[in-house]
Amino acid sequence: MTEPAETPRSGPIVTPTRVVAGLCLFIPFVAMLWVSSYAKVEPTLIGIPFFYWYQMLWVLISTALTMTAYKLVRREQRALRARKDGGSQ
Repeated sequence: MTEPAETPRSGPIVTPTRVVAGLCLFIPFVAMLWVSSYAKVEPTLIGIPFFYWYQMLWVLISTALTMTAYKLVRREQRALRARKDGGSQ
């Protein structure tokens, strides 16, 4: 039996876009685990201690970073698919 001339890559592909997307997902994780950086009362924001409004701020930041990571990966997948479809014709 003969082997195919070219076997498809089956492992994950690491690209700069995916590294940036990974960082976008990793940053909020680290920010929330580093509790000593925000375990304080001052400064307050409209009477809310820093500990609480900092965490709520990270909910918004995490949403934006997750959306950014999603859009980056989707754009890369579309470009890869277009390149693959265009190259096979």
